[in-house]
Amino acid sequence: MMNCPKNLNACECGSAEGERLKVDALTLLEARREVYVRRGRRAMLQTMLNGNGTATADDVRAAVELPPGMDPRCFGSVPGPLARAEIIRRAGFAKSARRERHASYILLWELADTDKAIRWLREHPELLAPDEREGAAVERQYVLFDQENTTPTAGTVGAG
Repeated sequence: MMNCPKNLNACECGSAEGERLKVDALTLLEARREVYVRRGRRAMLQTMLNGNGTATADDVRAAVELPPGMDPRCFGSVPGPLARAEIIRRAGFAKSARRERHASYILLWELADTDKAIRWLREHPELLAPDEREGAAVERQYVLFDQENTTPTAGTVGAG
C-alpha cells in the first residue's frame, strides 16, 4: 500500500498504471500511424462483414501492407475504439496462423452491431499515406519520434 495514491495494494495499483501506460502508447501509435491504423480498422470490419463475423490481428496483418521498416505494433490500437463504440466485442482467443507468432493465442473479435460497422466504414473512408498523394513530397512515418529535434525539457517548456 506504500506510495499508492488510491490506497490499493501493489498489484491493483500496478495494473491500473500499466493499463494507463498501454493506452498512452497506443494513442501515440495511432496518432503517428493514422493511415495504417485506419486501414487496419477498415480491414477488420470488412473481414467480419464479408466472413463469419469474426476477425483477429492476423486478418489485419494479412490485409494491410506496411512500408518497409514500419513496426506492425501500431496495429495494437486497431480494435480499441471499435470495441468502445460497441461495434465489435471480444469473443475469446484463437491460435495465430502467422509463422512468426509460433501458434500463440491472440484475441478473437466478433461483430457486435452490423449497422454500426457499416456506418463506421462509410464515415471513415480510406486515407492516403503522404507518399501516395499525388504531387506530394515523400514523407516517412517509420520512427515515432523525430530523431533530429530534441524534446524540450521541463525547464524549457513555455520559454520563448
